[in-house]
Amino acid sequence: MSNILFKRILVFFIFTFLVCAVCVSYAQDIGLTDAQDSFNILPERKRADVKNEWLKWRLDFIIPELMQREGIDMWLVINREYNEDPVYMSLMPEPTMYARRTSILIFHDRGPDKGVQRLSGSYYGSGSWYEGTWEDKTKTQFENLAEVIKKLDPRKIGINTSNNWAFGDGLSASLKIKLEQALGPELSSRCVSAENLCIGWLETRSPQELSLYRHIAGIAHDIIAEFYSNRVITPGITSTEDVVWWIRQKITDLGLETWFQPSISFQRSKKDAAMYTNTQGIIQRGDVLHCDVGIVYLGLCTDMQLQAYVCRIGEEDVPAGLKEALRRTIEVGTIFRSEFKAGRSGNAIVHSAMDKASAKGLRPLIYSHPLGIHGHGAGPPMDARPLGNVPEGNSIRGEYPLYPNTCYAIEYSCTTSVPEWGGQDVRIGFEESGVYTQDGCKFIDGSQKKYFLIK
Repeated sequence: MSNILFKRILVFFIFTFLVCAVCVSYAQDIGLTDAQDSFNILPERKRADVKNEWLKWRLDFIIPELMQREGIDMWLVINREYNEDPVYMSLMPEPTMYARRTSILIFHDRGPDKGVQRLSGSYYGSGSWYEGTWEDKTKTQFENLAEVIKKLDPRKIGINTSNNWAFGDGLSASLKIKLEQALGPELSSRCVSAENLCIGWLETRSPQELSLYRHIAGIAHDIIAEFYSNRVITPGITSTEDVVWWIRQKITDLGLETWFQPSISFQRSKKDAAMYTNTQGIIQRGDVLHCDVGIVYLGLCTDMQLQAYVCRIGEEDVPAGLKEALRRTIEVGTIFRSEFKAGRSGNAIVHSAMDKASAKGLRPLIYSHPLGIHGHGAGPPMDARPLGNVPEGNSIRGEYPLYPNTCYAIEYSCTTSVPEWGGQDVRIGFEESGVYTQDGCKFIDGSQKKYFLIK
């Protein structure tokens, strides 16, 4: 066993022990609400401890691998207060909340034996996280930075500029000019785009993060199970807007965040639609409900779209045609996830999955996206929608390859004709948080196999 692998395993087990100790004791902390207690939500201070443990491992192990993979021996992250680079906050320890004035991080890869040196060219220090370099304040910040770079003499200097990735384009035009003026022509000629380094850093999850991600996804599942019930929905009374704002309030009460406004929609038979013409937005019996909800906890996002059925009077289960619609949708997802293979592009994965699902007589549409620190995260999108209906640049970004230990919103739909609704088409839109590892693509906390029932 290599020393690096041994160190990783040792760090992982130590961290897991510490997290378990935190989870056992969190309920005794002052200020934890009953709602947070029931969902096992950590108080802010212990959240910070957990995130800093994650960050330490990530800096020690992920940064060196990515810099060597991309052939970049110096990476600069330069940004200003209130205009932070998309990667900056993910590189800083708690309780950092923003860049201060102009903040500069310097990663210098000295090779496999010596590892990556972490430096700061900022006015304010970063404790033991980044070693300060700007000691002589009679020199300007960029004069000092140029001297540091000249002394270290890197071959390739990665800077965050990109034509295609917002995540790799955090260096502002004015700061880039300042950098080039300070470096001069020769050193400036060594600057290359660090876009893939940015994407790799943001998309790669540590073992500790993946372990806790299941708990985070479980909280999201528990919230959905609560509002998809008679505790929240009374057929004929409750509106979709009522449920949306219940979700928002619930997430706030738990001390969590949502990265987009939740939504609730319904499909109903044409016969029922004709009956309820004057009750727009009110949930009625016989409706198929669809939600779209994403929470943020410990800096990681979830994204889920699940289905519920509102039983008619005397019904105890979902009509067979609607069950078949869900089954066919699940089949699309199984085909899609089986196409995840390291090194394949997002475009190759989604088009192969669409072809195979269509060949089985399904009517699929796949429009998945990476998930992690950001909701619409860094990594390869897998989008088969017509060109005019996809975000600009998705087809280009879809050429980025799949790497292990990355997470995705596994998002797709399937359209099915339902006999009980007179042959009417029903589109089941599904989304679940998933992870790709060397063992394949799996759902982080399981997935929906049957409808939630509202009676």
